[in-house]
Amino acid sequence: MRWGERRLLARRCADTCINGLIHEHPDMKNLKYELQTALKQAMKAKDSDRRNAIRLLQSAIKQAEVDRRTELDDDAILDILRKEAKKRRETISELEAAGRSDDAAPERFELALTEEFLPRQLTREELKPIIQAAISEVGAASMKDIGQVMRAVMPKVQGLADGNIVNAIVREMLS
Repeated sequence: MRWGERRLLARRCADTCINGLIHEHPDMKNLKYELQTALKQAMKAKDSDRRNAIRLLQSAIKQAEVDRRTELDDDAILDILRKEAKKRRETISELEAAGRSDDAAPERFELALTEEFLPRQLTREELKPIIQAAISEVGAASMKDIGQVMRAVMPKVQGLADGNIVNAIVREMLS
């Protein structure tokens, strides 16, 4: 490979290279790249609210990487995004309980933005057949078997459904 070809290749890889090391190519669509792309689009559109919310997500990811001293994969990033979404939901509910729903608007926006990067959540109707299959698999008949049913269901819907919603549906079906 000639020097000119190396420079051309380096220019093409400039946004995928850090300190001379080539990381995943942007066509591979990982979450960090999607967040970076969304940040660039928000900056070009001069959307400061969206830009700031994306930067909050990126800083949470970066903090986790610093704490763990390793680069995070998509599964770990999804966990962080879920935690951030949960924080926003809790903050919204606390603000509304305190009668400050106008202060919850920025939190709602950040929650909506975070959910853009999370996989689509299963609806109650989609969860019911999965839970029913787990109930019949475990042989649950009473409320005492909730733990067994939850242990069977949660690995199947991990990241696709909130555990509180799953628990509520299991309680409905067992009662």
